[in-house]
Amino acid sequence: MTSDIKESRLESEMIYIRNLNNCPPSYLNDPGRKDFFEIVWLKNEDPLHALKANDFEVKGDWIYLIPPYRVHQLNKAGKNGELISFKREILEEEDKEFLLDIFKIFNVQGEFSCLRLDKAAADDLGGIYNLLIGEYQKSSGDLMILKTLLKVFLLKLIKVREEEFTTHDIHQKRVYEFLMLLEGNYLQVRNIDFYAGKLDISSKRLNQILKEKLNKTGTQIIHDRIILEAKRLIIHSAHTIKEISFELGFSDRPYFSRFFKKQTAQTPDEFQKQARKHLKLKANTLI
Repeated sequence: MTSDIKESRLESEMIYIRNLNNCPPSYLNDPGRKDFFEIVWLKNEDPLHALKANDFEVKGDWIYLIPPYRVHQLNKAGKNGELISFKREILEEEDKEFLLDIFKIFNVQGEFSCLRLDKAAADDLGGIYNLLIGEYQKSSGDLMILKTLLKVFLLKLIKVREEEFTTHDIHQKRVYEFLMLLEGNYLQVRNIDFYAGKLDISSKRLNQILKEKLNKTGTQIIHDRIILEAKRLIIHSAHTIKEISFELGFSDRPYFSRFFKKQTAQTPDEFQKQARKHLKLKANTLI
């Protein structure tokens, strides 16, 4: 599982585990990386993101949970810790409650989610991680065992954040179903009526639920998903801005540029220059 050949072929992998200081460019630059959930576990480090004014920076264990397709700029250069990446396919699709919890802790409507671990939680996760990496590094590593250990690891993460969770209800399930529909249809359908119809509720009710649970309307979430894909293509593909605009279903580049700027306050070209500058200055950034 750890050969150089497989390191450059993420498409054939279901799970990928490395120490942060031993994460090769073949992983960071692999186009298949977009399909992976990423767990970045910093150990005895300062956080990578800016904290609120009433917080204080202190070295400790921080876990960043990054969903697939996200365009993030967390500079982990020189940091101590671990990286666990996995495809959604490795999760049990029939376990809807577990999948909903995964979507919530990975904050699928944002760039990433972050958890602060206390010593007890870090020790618990460390024990499971040691079993996981031990099995992963075996030449005859068993995928079923890896799946089971990964699920235990994720369940522990869910428990760390369980106080933030509300009781599972029909509204949360509606949100999950909407997000699943969105992933398969956002390039073709951007009308909230379509998604509401598929869920057998009114558009007004769907927007109320999304506003309550995600603090955004359906249209805002659809637009966010389009922008997210646009950013990913601008950074990780060789397509021109014009080609990307057509790939995303826009009739022409100017229309796409206006849409992009309205959502991000930058033109696609400005974002591209910023991203290239970032990559050039921080070659060891998880992006």
